Amino acid sequence: MKFKIFTLLLANVLFFNSFSQNSFTISGYVQDDESGENLIGVSIYDKLSLKGTVTNQYGFYSLTLKKGKYDITYSFIGLESQNKSVELNKDVRLNISLKSNTILTDEVIVTGEKSDQNVSSSNMSQVKIEVSNIKQLPVILGEVDVLKSAQLLPGITSNGEGSSGLYVRGGGPDQNLILLDEAVVYNASHLFGFFSVFNADAIKDINIIKGGMPAEYGGRLSSVLDITMKDGNNKKYEADGGIGLLSSRLTLQGPIQKEKSSFILSGRRTYIDVLSQPFLDRVDPETGEPNPFAGSGYYFYDLTSKINYRVSDKDRLYLSGYFGRDVFSFANSDNGFAIEIPWGNATGSLRWNH
Repeated sequence: MKFKIFTLLLANVLFFNSFSQNSFTISGYVQDDESGENLIGVSIYDKLSLKGTVTNQYGFYSLTLKKGKYDITYSFIGLESQNKSVELNKDVRLNISLKSNTILTDEVIVTGEKSDQNVSSSNMSQVKIEVSNIKQLPVILGEVDVLKSAQLLPGITSNGEGSSGLYVRGGGPDQNLILLDEAVVYNASHLFGFFSVFNADAIKDINIIKGGMPAEYGGRLSSVLDITMKDGNNKKYEADGGIGLLSSRLTLQGPIQKEKSSFILSGRRTYIDVLSQPFLDRVDPETGEPNPFAGSGYYFYDLTSKINYRVSDKDRLYLSGYFGRDVFSFANSDNGFAIEIPWGNATGSLRWNH
């Protein structure tokens, strides 16, 4: 009996050793040629064997094939596809930059029946939201809101107008896990739920899982909202901003060392306290009594930042941070009384990808 077990173990070892000698891996990062941002969800496949993979949330891919020559295709919506001829007789490291692609064609009408993705895909109850699509939606007071956009998805509702909490399939807002670059965000709203804390100018990818959450996210009853920040343009400096009725925002990004490291810094601040001050200080013209809310004020601000550094072709460091505050204040000069109540979030994450 012992001899049979030993024979089986030896056969397994020889089989896997033989398989590993005849198979090699091609891997690397795929990025946008214009900004240097790592691309998520790029398709990498071989046309003949129909074997392929996609880049993960860090823009990394890995594809294992048998020894031989292959024509590998890299494709992504809105970018020009690339074909690379690769001879696999050893592990190959290949980084790709995809350029923008604009195609002008006549009108095309396509009709058909949508395929059943539940049969061929294991990503059940998972939705990805493009930030570019969010920015095209009508917004309140000029503020693009990530959480309010998520409320438009099937299975997600809100508690009413002006609330940014997510109620997923009957669960409450406290039953959702909200992550910003893998750091947990507990208080995800400003102005008592009217605005979310996420600045859309600094966000690259939004992934919502409404059921069957992977074990890596821990136990949450309702959903997981996984938000990934931009890495920052590592080729040129850029500035982006906007002015709204209640707040203004500014985003700066650029290379620290060109094509080696980059940063992104995004800030937002409301001026509700400044706009409301003349109305709060008004005196009742009939009674001559001051406004009962005179001396009170409220404002919020947040700051999002990220730095990444490519140590080597296989090692990358990411440092992300978020700091936001809501501040309510009240002052009465007659009684010499003043109070300020701040609350908010402060998160930070340090990652090493190898």
